[in-house]
Amino acid sequence: MTDIMWHFASVDTDGVPRLGYNDGREVSVGETLTVDGPPVVCEHGLHACTRALDALQYVNGPTVACAVRLGGLVVCDSDKCAATERTVVAMLGVAETDALLREFARWCALQVIHLWAAPQGVVDYLTTGDEQLRDAASAAAWDAASAAAWNAARAAARAAARAAARGAARDAARAAARAAQNTQLERMLREAMGLVEVMA
Repeated sequence: MTDIMWHFASVDTDGVPRLGYNDGREVSVGETLTVDGPPVVCEHGLHACTRALDALQYVNGPTVACAVRLGGLVVCDSDKCAATERTVVAMLGVAETDALLREFARWCALQVIHLWAAPQGVVDYLTTGDEQLRDAASAAAWDAASAAAWNAARAAARAAARAAARGAARDAARAAARAAQNTQLERMLREAMGLVEVMA
């Protein structure tokens, strides 16, 4: 079996995590699910990603976060693996997953908040997570963005010529930011799943 990997399982209308692609088997902690035939990434098999941030891009609708181990025959591409066996080591519920992903999104936003003149309502929501502040924060952010749009468009036109020269630095910064985001997301998932000692 491989080391811990990450998967976000879709849930049905009753909140039960199930395999997709018309399989319908329930996904539960400790059970090893199997498929027949050789795995092919994005086509056939039980999938997972080595990085939680990569797994997050495959979420489509209500989901639960799963820490998994792949086994049997395993094939991988750049960010995703498919296998003939997958065992869920730990899983968050739908509400827990939703709350964790909202917290993660706020953390990501706070990492770049210094790049714009964020209205206080936005800062308050991002730092507290108080859902009662969310609508007001959204309206304040929209107003600020609308007011700044014309100036930003002119600045973007001027900056376009300079951007090519900074492309490599921007790519490196983007990769570093994604690595930091993945580290944070995996830390949050491990803590929420009680896997801190197991996976340390």
